[in-house]
Amino acid sequence: MDFVSEYAIEIILVLSGVLVGVINTLAGGGAIITMTLFTVLGLPISVANGTNRIAVVLQNLTASVAFIRKRMLHISSGIKLAIPAVIGNIIGSMVATHISDAVFKICMAVVLTVVLVYMIFDQSHKQTTHIHGGHPLDTKFYHYIWFLLLGFYGGYIYIGLGYVILAVTIWSMKLDIITANVIKGFIIFLATPFSLVIFIMNDQVDYAYGLWHGLGNILGAMLASHFAMSWGVKFVRLFTMAILVVCFADLVGLISLKGMMSAMLEALNL
Repeated sequence: MDFVSEYAIEIILVLSGVLVGVINTLAGGGAIITMTLFTVLGLPISVANGTNRIAVVLQNLTASVAFIRKRMLHISSGIKLAIPAVIGNIIGSMVATHISDAVFKICMAVVLTVVLVYMIFDQSHKQTTHIHGGHPLDTKFYHYIWFLLLGFYGGYIYIGLGYVILAVTIWSMKLDIITANVIKGFIIFLATPFSLVIFIMNDQVDYAYGLWHGLGNILGAMLASHFAMSWGVKFVRLFTMAILVVCFADLVGLISLKGMMSAMLEALNL
């Protein structure tokens, strides 16, 4: 591969990272774009899965710091929920020696369908304009069981983890979507480094791709976390639903993100 091609790939990794950073900070599902791009660029699915964790850590660290500065995150509540998530994440990552496309597509289809249906028919957002962030969360025992299972799912497959966390926090904990996103990002930030270490130990991480894409994720997370409050609950909810629809359309074959990316790279002669 010549110098121009390598330079162009780095630009694509950064720009796509910005998009993924915005999507994941406000909603979720950006990992589908990341994983698709990595596999189109030639990484095996297992290496793509491990490499994705670099960007995930950097993006959620950036968003969490920004939300803490804005006092939108109650840290001790987030840590309490993160502890079972970390335990589940470690176990899930140890299990994830090989990832089947069919497995995570089935899981994603179920997750996207449940969350999308819930968000379409849920009416609580019409009565709730208050953003709960920054205050202690009312956590029950069963919430820790939920986050143990969520941690396992995140360590094993990861794709769609953000949506599952949103579903649990919005439905079970009655949080507005902005606060749910704040908690989601903080927990993913605390849990993901453990799975990243496991993938590194199994030589399933491409550092160059991960760091270039991670740089874009940082920029996207900074942008989204900075404007999240001003955009408001309604915008974030509609944005989340739009991303859900796109991800679902890709999974059921109505569109092909991989085909679109392949065509783009071919047009650039990469």
